[in-house]
Amino acid sequence: MSAPAAAAPVAPVGRLSATAPGRVVRSRSQRVRRVVLQVVAVLVAVLWVFPIYWMVNSSLQSSAELSGDPHFWPSPAELGNYSRILSDATFWSALRVSATVTVIAVAVALFSAFFAAVALTRFRFRGRTSMVITVLVIQMIPAEALFISQYRMLDSWGLINSVLGLGLLYAGHSVPITIWMLKGFVDGVPADLEEAAMIDGCSRPGAFLRITLPLLAPGLVASGIFALLASWNEYTLALVVMKDNSSATLPLWLARFNVANEATDWGAIMAGSTLVALPVVVVFLIVQGRMAKGLVAGAVKG
Repeated sequence: MSAPAAAAPVAPVGRLSATAPGRVVRSRSQRVRRVVLQVVAVLVAVLWVFPIYWMVNSSLQSSAELSGDPHFWPSPAELGNYSRILSDATFWSALRVSATVTVIAVAVALFSAFFAAVALTRFRFRGRTSMVITVLVIQMIPAEALFISQYRMLDSWGLINSVLGLGLLYAGHSVPITIWMLKGFVDGVPADLEEAAMIDGCSRPGAFLRITLPLLAPGLVASGIFALLASWNEYTLALVVMKDNSSATLPLWLARFNVANEATDWGAIMAGSTLVALPVVVVFLIVQGRMAKGLVAGAVKG
């Protein structure tokens, strides 16, 4: 007679009954946790967006509506505040000054910080650590502590009320943090890529321009956005340097526009604030997608 077939092992019933409910409980707790996190994220986003919404909402209301009870939406929406701002010649003058100052600051800061970050990362030289610490210490110095020395320096150069002088000051304030940001990006690009290109026949400058520089494009864009925001929205340093109304930047123009009116015209002020913030928002939205694509492309190529 043949031996009876061995019976397949059967799991204890108690173990199944204990495991299945445990998995269900864990899945439910994970779903609840996910829903709670999503609700918290939505509430934080609403709290962040609400001041911006209120600024735009107030800019579309008349003075009579703003002087009464608050309205959470304009009924009807009016563009009179924007027409008053856009018809003001001083607004366009301040826009030109801010745009020129920002371009100078971003260009000088990126050019200087880029070569400094490459030197600190790719080369080993005496005093390298001291230079890194010096950059960090300079970044920690409050801007207000340098106002007197910076004013005297620009005055001796004849650059008071000058777009070039203010742009150089903005670049100086942006260079330390820009060096730190670009240094992190340069550290993320292996030097072996340049060495491999040099083995294939490229010179050192050619390997750097063809291999390293394209991979650093996302870092340059991110650092440029930071320098742009710091220069576009700066107020106190421009208040010290740009004393004439004809050389005022947009933040100065907005403050002086408020003082020039006998009563605070909140509708026009909110419209001006919206127009001041709009170029930066547009530039950031355009660059954001390209920066993300560049980061992904650089990661894949590396």
